[in-house]
Amino acid sequence: MRAKAGSGRGQLFLRSLLFLLLAGCLAPRPAGGQLHYAVPEELEHGAFVANLGEDLGLDVSTLSARRFRIVSRAGAKQHLEVNLENGILFVNERIDREEVCEAGGTCLLYLQLLVESPLEFYRVEVEVLDINDHAPTFPWQEYVLEVAESAVLGARFPLESAQDPDMGTNSVHTYRLSPNGFFSLEVQTRSDTSKFAELVLEHALDREQQHAHRVLLTALDGGVPEHSGTAHILVIVLDANDNVPAFDQPSYGVSLPEDAPAGTLVIQLSATDLDEGPNGEIEYSFSGHAPPHVRELFHIEPQSGQVLLKGPLDYERASLHELYVQARDRGPSAVAVHCRVLVHLLDVNDNAPEVTLTSVSTPVLEDAPTGTVIAVISVLDRDSGDNGHVSCEIGPDVPFELRSSFHNCYTLVTTQALDREVVPEYNISITAQDMGSPALLTHSTLTVPVSDVNDNAPCFLQPFYSVYVMENNAPGASICSVSALDPDCQQNAYLSYSIADGHIHGMPVGTYVSINSDSGHMYALRSLDYEQIRSFQIQVQAQDAGFPPLSANVTVHIFVLDQNDNAPVIVSPMPRNGSVATELVPRSAGPGYLVGMVSAVDADTGLNSRLSYQLLQATDFTLFSVAPDTGELCTLRSFLEQDATQQWLVVQVRDSGQPALSTTVSILLSVVETMPQTLSDFSEFSFPPEASSSSPLTVYLLVSLGSISFTFLLTILILTAIRCRGEHRSRKGDGCSPPCCHCCPQSRSSPDGLKTSNLTVQPPAGTMAATCLDVPGGGPPGYCYKVCLSPESIQRDFMFLKPCSSRRNNEKDPGKQSRPRQHLYVSKQIKQPNMDWLPPSMQRPALKRYQIWHCRNRGSG
Repeated sequence: MRAKAGSGRGQLFLRSLLFLLLAGCLAPRPAGGQLHYAVPEELEHGAFVANLGEDLGLDVSTLSARRFRIVSRAGAKQHLEVNLENGILFVNERIDREEVCEAGGTCLLYLQLLVESPLEFYRVEVEVLDINDHAPTFPWQEYVLEVAESAVLGARFPLESAQDPDMGTNSVHTYRLSPNGFFSLEVQTRSDTSKFAELVLEHALDREQQHAHRVLLTALDGGVPEHSGTAHILVIVLDANDNVPAFDQPSYGVSLPEDAPAGTLVIQLSATDLDEGPNGEIEYSFSGHAPPHVRELFHIEPQSGQVLLKGPLDYERASLHELYVQARDRGPSAVAVHCRVLVHLLDVNDNAPEVTLTSVSTPVLEDAPTGTVIAVISVLDRDSGDNGHVSCEIGPDVPFELRSSFHNCYTLVTTQALDREVVPEYNISITAQDMGSPALLTHSTLTVPVSDVNDNAPCFLQPFYSVYVMENNAPGASICSVSALDPDCQQNAYLSYSIADGHIHGMPVGTYVSINSDSGHMYALRSLDYEQIRSFQIQVQAQDAGFPPLSANVTVHIFVLDQNDNAPVIVSPMPRNGSVATELVPRSAGPGYLVGMVSAVDADTGLNSRLSYQLLQATDFTLFSVAPDTGELCTLRSFLEQDATQQWLVVQVRDSGQPALSTTVSILLSVVETMPQTLSDFSEFSFPPEASSSSPLTVYLLVSLGSISFTFLLTILILTAIRCRGEHRSRKGDGCSPPCCHCCPQSRSSPDGLKTSNLTVQPPAGTMAATCLDVPGGGPPGYCYKVCLSPESIQRDFMFLKPCSSRRNNEKDPGKQSRPRQHLYVSKQIKQPNMDWLPPSMQRPALKRYQIWHCRNRGSG
């Protein structure tokens, strides 16, 4: 027990010493832009390998948040792992170098390290160092070697080779032979640096003296501590068979494609033996030290010497196979001769590239800057040469490109700005192709969704909105709907509508209209009145829910449509004392005499304010008529003795709306013999408050028209007075008695009851005197109305002395208007003045002002 314990402590001490000696190799060494570490095999779980956080210059406290990890292929063993708390690379699973690297040579583990935010990629090489954990072993514990007694001195007999899975100095280093008097040992080296032993005959054999010899063969490796394996060799001395087979050449070389099927002839070996009979019949077989994997891949026909392919070849596992073949005859004391066959494999492009996608930043923001890393792509091709050289590319017409960071490692980055509204998702086709013939392709698709950012403001469907609302609308009724679109998605496309602050006629806009923030429907909060407000405009804003929010405005024009909701209002004549309007009419008035004018206003517009007048009721419809457009009340004929002295008229004023609204005014006309000086109800009126307030423009027009008319009439009066004064002076020189021309009335009755007078003209010699006319029906009896006209005035009429000759809407007999008139001695007839162009308040004074009167008839001549 003590011996075993001491042996265990010694082995532990030696292993620790070896680890310390290798510690210098554990320091990171940059190799082509990557870190390189070395670690012995067979370390326990948790064994320290390297401090990656310190070597890579990373902040250890952020490794977990940045998802620092080792990227490995699916299904591969994770021999090493990283502690995210301190950034130490440790052994996660026991590493057996002989299992990991079957082909021998330098055993490397390639680690791909990935850290995010920002994305960084590192490549680390970890070399697995071999330790002397295996002892050499022989295929058999006892080996029988037959040697003819006739064997010459110096004859060599290859011995079974020992196998040691370790590499380098830890593999089989040398052989030792136990002391004996006949044989010595020579150690030979193969092309792959492996060792094998040959037994050399040093003294002649004599079967009769000693037919067998026993020696001990020991195989030693070069590790620390040194391990060894033994095998017993029994040398049997055979009787002489003095000829041995001989190969054509001691070594053969052949090339074979790695995809050659089983049964393929590798080489035809040939050996000759000069003996005859059984001593000359040759059998072929593998030598005793042929490796086991060679026996699994190849087969030798014993009789023919054909080497046939038995199992599948793989260039990537081993590109060269070394076969040791022996040939011996069937004679007694047969001696085997050996040759070596080197089978070189030709690489065939039988491995398609492997593409490993590691997506790290999906979805990608559409405002990601150019050069943003989207994914890491690794490609691997197990072939060699051109067959293992891989090119990787992506499909065209995508805003991405591949950048090579390490050998067969690429990063996918953006090359231009993205726009989710144009392309919401990219399906990127990745193609990896090797350079073999024929080339092998591998296609892979990476889906990269583009996430939305709030980079689009809402846009209304119309540049502006025009809304027509009928007045007297119901409060709360929908008047229109506005709509906007936002090409963004989700929260960035959710729109809310609002009305901008403002005032309408001094009131906040929110008291007039409201809007549904979700649907955009607008509602009137009050009943609109066309007579108070005819149009207004508001600003509607659409704002999305993004961050920061974006908005757009649109102007909504709201036009109020007129409705026939106002009846006409009578402004003239106005009734006195709340009864009826009264008016005096001289009995001497003839046809077309302007009694007055009914005036009304309507607060509506358009057809709704277009008024028409109609005589609705009358004591005698044949006596009066009303102009349908102007409302002028005129006589149709002269008064008769039997006509009533009081005439009752009802005039209706109707607008043109649908339905039409109307109002009436009652007028009491009194027929008098003499007209008083007071004004009638037609002149004495004032606008009602509601009419003046509802239509100030009408008042302004009436005042302006009255002022202009008064100025014009005053000018006419002054001119007339000047001309009459000049006529008076001229007549005084001619014997005409002052103060004016005498008109001698000779009354007579006309058929129509009108009184006329003769006209006497007394022009002076050589000049044209003023003309004096008797005006028929000009006033009450006993008065003579004289008009003094200039000579030029005889040739034309005053525009305001035309009779009211239009046909009235209640005329019964048109023939009554065509009665014969009395012709004067002048070419023009004096007509009743037309006061249509004057406001009602100016008609009566103007009419009296233009009657040139006060020439009484006091005598007979």
